[in-house]
Amino acid sequence: MISNITSKIVASLKSKKMNVFFLFLLFSFIILIFSKLSKDYTKTLAFRINKVNVPEDHVILNDSLALSLTLKTHGFRWLKYSFNTPKIDIDFSKDVIKRNKTYIWNQSKSYLSNTQFDKKVELLSMSPDTLYFKYDANMVKSVPIKLNSNIKFSTGYNAFEDLELQPDSIVVIGPHILVSKINSLETDELVLQEVRKDIDQKINIKLPENNTDLKFSTKSTRVKVNVEKFTEGTLKVPVEVKNVPKNINLKYFPKEVSVAYYVSLNNFKEVKSSDFKIVCDYKNVKGSQMFLVPELVVFPETVKSAKISHQQIEFIITK
Repeated sequence: MISNITSKIVASLKSKKMNVFFLFLLFSFIILIFSKLSKDYTKTLAFRINKVNVPEDHVILNDSLALSLTLKTHGFRWLKYSFNTPKIDIDFSKDVIKRNKTYIWNQSKSYLSNTQFDKKVELLSMSPDTLYFKYDANMVKSVPIKLNSNIKFSTGYNAFEDLELQPDSIVVIGPHILVSKINSLETDELVLQEVRKDIDQKINIKLPENNTDLKFSTKSTRVKVNVEKFTEGTLKVPVEVKNVPKNINLKYFPKEVSVAYYVSLNNFKEVKSSDFKIVCDYKNVKGSQMFLVPELVVFPETVKSAKISHQQIEFIITK
């Protein structure tokens, strides 16, 4: 019993000694880090160009330009640069000159040092000392969006109207040489099966590859359409014949034909025979032809599709 208590006390003392040891080790490490970071170091870094106040009617064509700068500063600043990509602001309203479709940046080392860095950073050198930005006039063009879809409705369901895109066009801004080649843009494929409910879905637009020089008013659109339950109906509709010469007595059969139509269930009771009109034009009869061809020239707006059961109307001429 006594030996167990003694061993626990010894273990506790050893544990405390180890904790104190690691605590001092941590403090020593922190002091060493601060000591290192407080010293000045000289390094060369590639600074990304951040273009400011570029005229709206111009687009810069070479976005990959960078400045290689040699700086002398303390370690804390270098630590900041290691976590964030450093950049240099170039103001196109005052820092450049324009010549032959090119913006030219040629500022002194002291100007760059005074405008981009504080007193704790010493700019030793920069390369290159001149940057050339080729530009082109912006072209603004509105192009239609084409829906790429594979939509199948459940049996008895359909959409009366065509699928609607909101927006149905996209504004493209960029160099004339690029924008002029874009006549339409397609969406990603929209695949829907067994559709029974209204469609209201966001879908991305397929943008051109290597489009860093182009701007788009949107990168997506919405597909919308109301889905209804549909049914088929059949009605007898009278057949009319036009352009029969006055000296001809024409008899034809049948006098009326069936019309099969597809309509939403909500509008089914509103459809009447008088809403349809079937006409045969006698002028279309050729040679010894003894039949007329019926055409469905009028049907109600609430009907999605309609079809005549007879393709020919027989006739005879009597005196």
